[in-house]
Amino acid sequence: MKSVASKIKPTSGFSHIFHQFLMLLLPLLVFILVRMHFVQMAAALILLSKWRMLAVRPRYWLSNIRANAVDITVGLSLLIFMAHSSSGSWQMVWMIAYAAWLLVIKPGSSVAKISLQALVSQVVGLMALFIAWGDAPLLILVVLAWAVSYISARHFFSNFDEPYTALFSQAWGYFAGAVTWILGHWLLFYGSVSQPTLLLSVVGFGLGGLYYLDQKDRLSPLLRRQFVFIMVAIVIVVLAFSDWGDKTI
Repeated sequence: MKSVASKIKPTSGFSHIFHQFLMLLLPLLVFILVRMHFVQMAAALILLSKWRMLAVRPRYWLSNIRANAVDITVGLSLLIFMAHSSSGSWQMVWMIAYAAWLLVIKPGSSVAKISLQALVSQVVGLMALFIAWGDAPLLILVVLAWAVSYISARHFFSNFDEPYTALFSQAWGYFAGAVTWILGHWLLFYGSVSQPTLLLSVVGFGLGGLYYLDQKDRLSPLLRRQFVFIMVAIVIVVLAFSDWGDKTI
């Protein structure tokens, strides 16, 4: 007997092809709406595509929203990239990236794919946050950075039978908020990447790698020292060679 999930997301036959077509249609419609300067309508379309989250009893809404938060974060972030791109070619690049997310990365359920989903969510979410609202009040930036990081961390820990998932996710979200609070007073950009995004991505990738290797019993003392050394070295280089006189906030 087929499961409910397989009926909603068919894996073979005409239904699978039609489902893939519908998935491809979403980035295309978002691209068209952005080209027509209907960005708010494109955002509404991305949110409406998740209608199944609320097609259950209200007591399941919170868990469904939490389970789909990474997908929503990536979709809205790529929309922001499209809206802030100066050319149609770049907008098309982001449309293709969104299609790749929906068809290749998002459906994965392996440890590697879920880890990649969490990493992509945090990187593009933080990038979009500071691109779109870099001049917003610092408190708003802190709260949104916490939310993006918490969502991504919780998704990452869903890979593992971790009893402290909520605690670790909150701790990472708090750390991201604290970094944003400190660096937000001198918000620097390297191209389109803000300094908080770069540092949080480096530290997050390093800590995630350490946790993964530890869970797989592949973390030797030497490997641990190498990870920590590389993370610390990158952070020191970024902080030491930043132009702190170039304040954007």
